[in-house]
Amino acid sequence: MEKVLHVQSVNDYARHVGAPILHPQVSVIHYDELESCRHALSDYGVYGMFLMKESPYTISYGSGNYRFESGSLMCVGPGQRGGVTDNGEIIHIKGWVLLFHPDFLAGTPLERCIKDYHYFSYYSNEALILTPDEWARLERCFAAIRKELTEYPDDSHLQAIVISYLSLLFELAARLYERQFQGEGSSEEAFSYRINAILERYYAERKHLETGIPTVRYLAGELFLSPNYFGDLVRVKTGESATQFIRHFVMQKAKSLLLDGRCVSEVSDALGFEYPQNLTRMFKKEFGVAPSQIGKR
Repeated sequence: MEKVLHVQSVNDYARHVGAPILHPQVSVIHYDELESCRHALSDYGVYGMFLMKESPYTISYGSGNYRFESGSLMCVGPGQRGGVTDNGEIIHIKGWVLLFHPDFLAGTPLERCIKDYHYFSYYSNEALILTPDEWARLERCFAAIRKELTEYPDDSHLQAIVISYLSLLFELAARLYERQFQGEGSSEEAFSYRINAILERYYAERKHLETGIPTVRYLAGELFLSPNYFGDLVRVKTGESATQFIRHFVMQKAKSLLLDGRCVSEVSDALGFEYPQNLTRMFKKEFGVAPSQIGKR
């Protein structure tokens, strides 16, 4: 049976690796300074940002196994599991980890918008790969937060200042992920062609008869990506959401079938809609007219 570290408090992890306790809801750990760091397969009840300079260890995350690249950022959120089972081995890695409890954000603008930073639910193999300059810029944020926690633990402004650093850190990570998306292997046109090919195959293989119209999760799975990473990649590559991309594809097929003389109920069945009314609503949203007004009725 796997030995799991339940990280419900940020300091559950700090105590496990022998790091100083700095704050009840925020922990900043510099791995380079630890003398007795050990592996941990962790169930997270907190948010975490792992800024890794190098690690020779392969970790598990979700259903896969991954190796940290030199100069990378991986983020986790409550409800996720990742790491390496503790076998008692003392390990030596370089980098930082920042952990913060959701309650630390309570009543702040970050509490309302943290859900928009999708990288907290990306897979580990979707870590942000950093240049040395980018890595150093993020490291300065980690170090600045630790300095605040260490030197001003009882200051009345501490939470607001740390929240400001977190906001800066989140925005920097978001900007760098956009840079990574733009550099992902193919042009916008080639990327769109690839997604359209997957959607065409979905219908050619008649998968819609069992699972209905294609979903973002299905497309992401075909590309071995997390749904959120895939969605953000589509947005950067095409300028629209993954849901919109799917809708455009399905509605163009619907229009073609209607122009070929199919009735609305036939088109609905052919594309995997549960009810014709659902097709009608989506068609009106896409084209501004009812499908019954296209082609033969």
